[in-house]
Amino acid sequence: MVDRLANSEANTRRISIVENCFGAAGQPLTIPGRVLIGEGVLTKLCRKKPKARQFFLFNDILVYGNIVIQKKKYNKQHIIPLENVTIDSIKDEGDLRNGWLIKTPTKSFAVYAATATEKSEWMNHINKCVTDLLSKSGKTPSNEHAAVWVPDSEATVCMRCQKAKFTPVNRRHHCRKCGFVVCGPCSEKRFLLPSQSSKPVRICDFCYDLLSTGDMARCQPTRSDSYGQSLKSPLNDVSDDDDDDDSSD
Repeated sequence: MVDRLANSEANTRRISIVENCFGAAGQPLTIPGRVLIGEGVLTKLCRKKPKARQFFLFNDILVYGNIVIQKKKYNKQHIIPLENVTIDSIKDEGDLRNGWLIKTPTKSFAVYAATATEKSEWMNHINKCVTDLLSKSGKTPSNEHAAVWVPDSEATVCMRCQKAKFTPVNRRHHCRKCGFVVCGPCSEKRFLLPSQSSKPVRICDFCYDLLSTGDMARCQPTRSDSYGQSLKSPLNDVSDDDDDDDSSD
């Protein structure tokens, strides 16, 4: 089916429409063999609060952006190569339901569909695209993924020292290795994580000590450690936007 659509006029026209919706700031999306599989609005769990984002699934990439005008204009385009993607289902908790994790070496995050059927369709299509890509390339699935950031709303105190309370002066930071919300004194060090940045990035003292001794596996928290309670905590907008890799997220 995908091969039949690859060079069709209808597919080319659909991709051109997506390109135009992102305007001059978006990257070109039309390349030989690329097929637009589907699109839709998903709720992305961002740093401060859940936000609606427009997603486009192609046979080789996943694209999403901020909604400026529904079905007409989007900005802040993000392009994720599917061969680096792994997805995991999330159990329903609180008001956010029908969710799953999108994990890549550079960035990982949670998204939610409007219904269980939509979730199933999205996950099935993504998995099929990833499987087909890896089969054609002969590559193995990626086993390295960036941590899913714990939302600001989960932490009223530093998740490492358990003492420092967050205020407009004592701002929140995120460890790029474990995703924990930490205070400034607990995250003064930097470490080079090549999959995320060409420059050393902020990490917490705990992860720094483990990375320095080569015990990198222990830096990565389990989902229940870092993520589970985030769906149930009240929102609190005291945060450090300058410390976010995308201030809108």
